[in-house]
Amino acid sequence: MARWCYRHRLVVLLLWLGAVFGLGFAGSAAGTDYANTFSLPNTDSTRAYDLMEKAFPESSGDTDTVVWKVDGGTVRDESVRSRIEPALDEIGRMKGVGGVSGPYGAEGAAQISEDGRIAYAQVTFTEQANGVPKGLVEDVVDTARGAERAGLQVELGGQAITRTQEPPTGIAEMVGIVAAAVVLFLAFGSLFAMLLPLVVAVAALGTGLMATSLLSHVTDVPEVAPLLGSLIGLGVGIDYALFIVTRHRRGILRGMEPEESAVTALNTSGRAVLFAGGTVCIALAGMLVMNMRFLDGVVVATSLTVVLSVLAAITLLPALLGLLGPRVLSRRQRRRLAVTGPESEEASGLAARWSSYVQRRPWSVAAGALVVMAVLALPVLSIRLGATDQGNHQESTTTRQAYDLLAEGFGPGFNGPLQVVVEGGDTDALVSAIRSTEGVAQAAAAPPSRGVTVIQVVPTTSPQSERTDRLIDRLRDDVIPESGTEAHVGGVTAVFKDFAAVTGERLPYFVAAIITLGFLLLMVAFRSLVVPLTAALMNLIAAAASFGVLVAIFQWGWGTELLGVGKEGPITAFLPVIMLSLLFGLSMDYQVFLVSRMHEEWVHTKDNARAVRVGLAETSRVINCAALIMICVFSAFVLSGDMEGAMAGIGLAAAVALDAFILRTALVPAAMHLLGNSNWWLPAGLEKRLPHLAVEPREEAPAAPPADVPAAAPAGATVIHGFVRDAAGEPVGGAVLALLSTGGRQLDRVTSLADGSYIVAAPSAGTYLLAVTASGRPSDARQVTAGPEPLVYDVELAGDGVDAVG
Repeated sequence: MARWCYRHRLVVLLLWLGAVFGLGFAGSAAGTDYANTFSLPNTDSTRAYDLMEKAFPESSGDTDTVVWKVDGGTVRDESVRSRIEPALDEIGRMKGVGGVSGPYGAEGAAQISEDGRIAYAQVTFTEQANGVPKGLVEDVVDTARGAERAGLQVELGGQAITRTQEPPTGIAEMVGIVAAAVVLFLAFGSLFAMLLPLVVAVAALGTGLMATSLLSHVTDVPEVAPLLGSLIGLGVGIDYALFIVTRHRRGILRGMEPEESAVTALNTSGRAVLFAGGTVCIALAGMLVMNMRFLDGVVVATSLTVVLSVLAAITLLPALLGLLGPRVLSRRQRRRLAVTGPESEEASGLAARWSSYVQRRPWSVAAGALVVMAVLALPVLSIRLGATDQGNHQESTTTRQAYDLLAEGFGPGFNGPLQVVVEGGDTDALVSAIRSTEGVAQAAAAPPSRGVTVIQVVPTTSPQSERTDRLIDRLRDDVIPESGTEAHVGGVTAVFKDFAAVTGERLPYFVAAIITLGFLLLMVAFRSLVVPLTAALMNLIAAAASFGVLVAIFQWGWGTELLGVGKEGPITAFLPVIMLSLLFGLSMDYQVFLVSRMHEEWVHTKDNARAVRVGLAETSRVINCAALIMICVFSAFVLSGDMEGAMAGIGLAAAVALDAFILRTALVPAAMHLLGNSNWWLPAGLEKRLPHLAVEPREEAPAAPPADVPAAAPAGATVIHGFVRDAAGEPVGGAVLALLSTGGRQLDRVTSLADGSYIVAAPSAGTYLLAVTASGRPSDARQVTAGPEPLVYDVELAGDGVDAVG
């Protein structure tokens, strides 16, 4: 398929352009129909909500609040009323506003604070917050704020009002793309190579978001789903293309033709991308174990974006590589390739030195990495799940100001009242019992409707306080049963408390499910029990440390205002499920790319130390580069204007940083060095029963040897040895010789001794490339064909390259 896409690049490009613009047009025409359904079946808050919806269907629209405060006098003064009342009347006449209840009517006395300095009015729209036109909300805000004067402060709060404070759509994505472009340019040094992953990711993300908006009309997709889809899609889309482009560039630098290099890159790194994308989707599908309807739409949106990212990487990318040809390299690289010839694939620089250091000191590296992760994980012991509200917004926003004014005038619990819903029966005794309950500031019953009575309960503490949670438990467990009345406690605060409780109960099953699935996949791919077990343990360590960072920032408040995400509070109840799915998927990505190279080397050499050293040296740079891009993309979602998006972005950025820079670069290779050959142990009986799932392709069949060379043996390792000399016949020490497969894989690498002698190991008889590099001489490679017996092959470093002399 890669070759077909490469050769028919214009067809592939036209198909992708048609998909992007076709879905874009359809999505724009159809609009969106996102549904924020947070209720859970068989919970007390859901029963309360169902009864309220049945009794008060006309109150199903979003209710927002206009709050005002005077510096002197009271809100009852004529000078205040003459400015506020006309504004409220004008808002009530707007199309899309169901009604406005103010404090100046016969029943509005309760809407004025005891000191008379703060009052509020409630604006009820005819639609839920996500269905209210943004233009209408802006008109409401402008009209209300227009009543302000010196000494009279007017603020607005509510879900619909929050929409006016959101930054322009796409700001977070654009910042993430720009940051990724900078990292890619520094990594590749080529404008075209930099653009390739970005174009692929944007195409996949665009089609994914438009498809998600269309799906919102046929299934429940929460409003946060496109944000999470953008977050994960942009990250994996760039990373998957990065892995393939890096392999393709290496192939060209080693002398391969662009088409063959692209096909080889897709047949190697492309397979790993397919496998990695599958593991991400499986991790995301693990959310279905939670049996929460709200999460089903998140699974659909994020999985669809990941699938399209993989599809773009294996179809659109080879087509773009075909358009660019050798221009995927920088001009300097093309000039050097023309002058000095192909370069051998040899790990060098910082990556190789670090890999050797880990091999020499695995105990100290593993201990240091574990200490760092343990310290970062400590805050997770105090994690508290709940809900963020407008009290967590930045102090400069009108919603935060309105929240604080209501808390000042009517008590901290006023922003999160509880609704005790009673169907039939006498409520007077229950109201009296609730009023006398510790933690209750106010309790009043509204007139019954259709046999249902709602008792509005205002706690003495804020919605995010642990004491408010204890009050809900007290009402459910003691007060209501003792009154002999059947009632249910609802309201936003109770809904999120139930959500947190259900999440905590089901989370162990969810974690067990995704770890088990990941374990089975890695076991089949790498034919090992220890490798997947190590991966599962590392995933748990990464999750604990990243949630520790999340708790320190968002729950403890270490830098929330500095980051511009508002005030500290509990961790959103559904976030652990979503973050764990994404984290386990991304961690599996890095594990696959790292261990697949190690496994490839192990299959060829059966030398665990060499396999781990070479795998780390050759993949750590691209993994770290990919991680840096993901960190930039995820961190940019702090600018999304959404608290859940900011939490997910910071949490995942921390998780990726810890996973790539500490776990995959230090702890995993150190542990594999310590475990030795047992890394690749698999019981013989299990080996026979497991299906074969190759992440890397089989090595190319060796070319037929010339007639004067013994036929290649079907199996069995062999060696190639000889001397390296210069044109005068003098031995050359310190020359680097690398044995490569015909597909470009490095199989062995040695340095010639002082007498010029060398010896390299081949996994079996066959045809290989022997690349030689010596100081002051151009690099070159020659084809050698080894038989079942050791091959003597002397090389001469001539002025214009390497000549075979034996």
